[in-house]
Order: sequence, then C-alpha cells, then structure tokens
Amino acid sequence: MMIATAVAAQGNANRGDAPTFIVTASNTAHNELMIYDTQGALLRQIPTGGAGGVSGNAGGITQNHDRLAVVNFGSGNVTVFDKNFAHGGLRFEKVVPALANPVSVVFGADHLYILTTEYVESHRIDNNGVSPIADGHAALVIGDGSAAQVGKLRGELVISEKSNAIETVNLDRFGRITGRTRLAANIPANVNAPFGLATRGDDAYVTIAHANEISLVRNDAIVTITGSGTQSAPCWVTLDGPFLFSANSPSRSVSRYAVYGKKIIQDAAVVATFNGDPTDIAYRDDVAAVIDANGTVSHVSIFKVDGDGDFTLHGLATINNLATNGVAVLHEDDDNH
Repeated sequence: MMIATAVAAQGNANRGDAPTFIVTASNTAHNELMIYDTQGALLRQIPTGGAGGVSGNAGGITQNHDRLAVVNFGSGNVTVFDKNFAHGGLRFEKVVPALANPVSVVFGADHLYILTTEYVESHRIDNNGVSPIADGHAALVIGDGSAAQVGKLRGELVISEKSNAIETVNLDRFGRITGRTRLAANIPANVNAPFGLATRGDDAYVTIAHANEISLVRNDAIVTITGSGTQSAPCWVTLDGPFLFSANSPSRSVSRYAVYGKKIIQDAAVVATFNGDPTDIAYRDDVAAVIDANGTVSHVSIFKVDGDGDFTLHGLATINNLATNGVAVLHEDDDNH
C-alpha cells in the first residue's frame, strides 16, 4: 500500500519544488485514504484496512515528520502510514487497536495519542514504529460518546467533549498519559457543545460551537472567550502563524481570527463560503483545505492563503458520499509536522 513515486511527482509545488497534497478519508465501511493534488485531482486511494463511521469530530487524520495516522471508528483501531517519499510516499505501517471506538488522533514527540468515545490513550513510538499496546490511558470526564478532538500541549493533552466538557490530562516526562482527566477551570456558564480545537505551545483554542464562541485554554483554565459575531457555531479550527481559522458549519463559512498573547480577535467574519456544511479544516503555510457536505456528496475545497490570510480557491473535488472525514495538508519535504 503506497503512493507511487510517479504520483508524488504530480503534486503541485507550493514550497519551492516540494509537492503538496491534500489527504482525507472516505470514512466508509471500507475506509480509504484519498490523496488529492492542490487542483483537486484525485491521485490515489489507499485502503486503511479498517472501517470508518465517525462523525461530529475533528483530527481524524494527524501527521508528524515521519508518519500519518487515520482513525477507523467502525473497527475500533487506527491505521499508521510511514511517510517516506524517497521510497514511494505513504506506506502502510500497521493497524493499532484502540480501547474503544477512536474519533481523533494527534502525535507528540515520541507518542501517538488516541481519543476514543470513552478514553484517551498513549502509544509509544520507537524503532518498531507505533506500539500496538497503550502505555497509558485515562477515562474521559463524561465518556458518553460525545468526544470530539484531542490536542497536544506542553506536558499534557487537551480534550473536547460535546457534552460540555473541556478537559486536560497530564503526561509524564516520557510522554505517557498519567493520572485522571480533569475539567478546565473557568468554563463559562453558557457552555454549549465544545467541538474543535487547535494547539500551540501552552495554548489551546477550543470552539464552544452552540454558544458561538472560541475560547483560549492555558494552564488548565479558560482565560479568554471571543464571540463569533455574525457567523454561527464555529465548529472546527486550524492554526498556523498569526491566524486562527474557524469553519462555521451552519453559516457555511470560514472566519479569520488574529491570535496573540491572550487575544482572539476576529479579523474577518467571512473569508470563504461553501454550498455545504464544513466538517473539518486544515491550514499549513500557504495552503488551506476544507471538507464540506451538501445533500448527497462531500467536497474538498483547496485554497491558496496569502500573507494577509485571504483565501483564493485553487482546487475543488467532489466525493460521492457524505461520510468523508478528516483533512490534512501534506508536504513532501515535511520537516517539522
């Protein structure tokens, strides 16, 4: 299972001569990775060896310098691919079983963290790849199946559950989950459905979708809350450089925020609109990708992003199902993601 070298050569150069790809998952009974170039042309479909079926989540696909992982909700496992472009691109590494149905994944320095409907768990990465056995886990604060996304902070993980929980759990010096999950302090009284999140350093930006808010979590407490203005229900967010972008599902739009210190300032209410409801968003360097669903199909919209954070549509793909889940922007010369 791999992306052929010839396929890699078809990508579009957005950073020097390095091709860029957009990756999503079919999320169907026979789950597949779907690889697109930045014009929206489908280059390859790669079976994950598992079953899809997840919804209402973000972070269903994650990557670091060496690997890419995708959740298989229906089969209760996560598929890991080796990112080795010098020898053919993405190559199947293994399927990692989870303690319950997985909804979101994120890499740390030497661990893969898996959020399931009931637990969050850590799997060490060594010379043999990702361990199939968890070296730490913790039950979620609620654990009712509403888990949405997991993110990595310094020394801990941050987790959102749509049943009104924003929580953290500690990591030991080896990166293993230790102790119990705990609610963040200062969760607002009007909290209604935390959904997506994006992290950097000690900061986590977490949406509170049905309250039309984005919150900043730092040191296990909410320190800032910003309203979404004219756009309803910011659900999923992505962060790179000075900009945080939110995909607002019922408004069928993306908003732009400037983030610095404790500030979250809406810089533009609408930078892109869609025919369907956005279900996930990814942004890296000068490329953004948004998944939306409308009627009986999904779409992958691919944008060039300029230095001011403005979106220009660069490519569009239509997928003949509503289940498509997760999105990542993949550079062939990845060196820090």
